[in-house]
Amino acid sequence: MTRHRLEVWGDPISHSRSPALHAAAYRVLGLDWQYGRRQVDAEGFAEQFAALDDDWRGLSLTMPLKERAFAVAASRDRHAVLTGAVNTLLLGPEPAGFNTDVGGIVDALAENGIDEFASVRILGAGATAASALVAASECRASSAEVRARRPERAEGLRALGEELGIRVTIAAFDAPVARVDLTIATLPTGTVLAPEVSAPLGGAGGVLFEAAYAPWPSALAANWQGDQVISGQAMLLHQAIRQVRVFLHGDPTTALEDESRVRDEMRSAYVGD
Repeated sequence: MTRHRLEVWGDPISHSRSPALHAAAYRVLGLDWQYGRRQVDAEGFAEQFAALDDDWRGLSLTMPLKERAFAVAASRDRHAVLTGAVNTLLLGPEPAGFNTDVGGIVDALAENGIDEFASVRILGAGATAASALVAASECRASSAEVRARRPERAEGLRALGEELGIRVTIAAFDAPVARVDLTIATLPTGTVLAPEVSAPLGGAGGVLFEAAYAPWPSALAANWQGDQVISGQAMLLHQAIRQVRVFLHGDPTTALEDESRVRDEMRSAYVGD
């Protein structure tokens, strides 16, 4: 039976633009695949996943399901293993897990003329923060400061930094601020930092890469005083391109046929959605 069904799962999920992006890609590629969205919380994931039949080709996973998806994957790519998070499941007898967020960040930065930097500040300590740290390593960063509401939650990122060869320091949001080349914000959608916290971060944060994209601009982006602001729309687009590669080829690095056209149509679909 042909596997033609795909969905993005998460909680919340109504804001997701993934259905528009993927529909545009499959239209260009001439594939009669169906891609929808479903609200699934962490507690309901196992039951929903077990109910999938042979019509299903794959899933995109967002908060709070990346760790759940990691657990059900029979195999995982290097980025998933490093981060402990899977945002893409290629379904079959043995589900394969991938983390396309890492490549999505690297590609989005490169599109904005940033392919190398020395220092980065990461705001947040969840799954996307781990992806941001791995992406920083691939951009040859040597140091990373992680800021979190509860700094103890970031200790795993210190260990990951040691594995990647990046010196990681951990601080609270209101700690004194030093200058960095790039700030990657991985805070939950809708997070608003107090002005006395966000102002110093913006003044010494260099370029802001904001993983959130709805609503846009985020509170942090709207008041950023640094060099440049890059929307999470860029990350969403590029990680989705890598997901399409997975669903078609089983490999996030194998380019699509006429990929530049696919990318343009996906970008247009996002803007028009």
